[in-house]
Amino acid sequence: MRSPAMEPRAAEDLSLVRETLGGNQLSFQLLVERYQDRLFSLTRHYTRNAVEVEDIVQEAFLKAFRRLESFQQQSSFSTWLYRIAVNTALDFLKRSGRSPVRAIEDPEAASDGQPPRVAAPDARMDREEISRITHEVLQELPEIFRTVLVLREFEGLAYQDMADILGISIGTVESRLFRARARFKEALLRRHPEFDPTS
Repeated sequence: MRSPAMEPRAAEDLSLVRETLGGNQLSFQLLVERYQDRLFSLTRHYTRNAVEVEDIVQEAFLKAFRRLESFQQQSSFSTWLYRIAVNTALDFLKRSGRSPVRAIEDPEAASDGQPPRVAAPDARMDREEISRITHEVLQELPEIFRTVLVLREFEGLAYQDMADILGISIGTVESRLFRARARFKEALLRRHPEFDPTS
């Protein structure tokens, strides 16, 4: 359920979309300014190369501008824009020879129980080091899992928004997220056993 604070923004976005379609390109510039930081943040989870990040974000906004007439308003503008950004990042990885698809077992296979929690890192570890380790572990995950973790844990999106962006059901989002968290923990502890609370 979207918070009441989100509704005015969604209405403003829709108004800016209509103005853009009416020929006011400054309105689209306002949408860019509103969402560019979020798209930069999202894209950095796919590549840390600053030039590549900028290229992906620019391409995503360009695609959004060109396809604005296809925006059906079935979801919020931000959800629609995120979908374009995620697909643009994945396409970029494919074009650059870094395939986002890796062989994995069935991602929809049922799992029982709750994923175990990862222990909090040593308080002395600085934020930069935690960020580096997190990114390193994320890069190891198959894209199908990395994307749901990024959207939920880093971008804070609701399950419904994630389902809209990825074009899947909420149940599938939950299944992927469950397995993604388990995979993240497994990869983290393999690379950094010091995070294991039982050791």
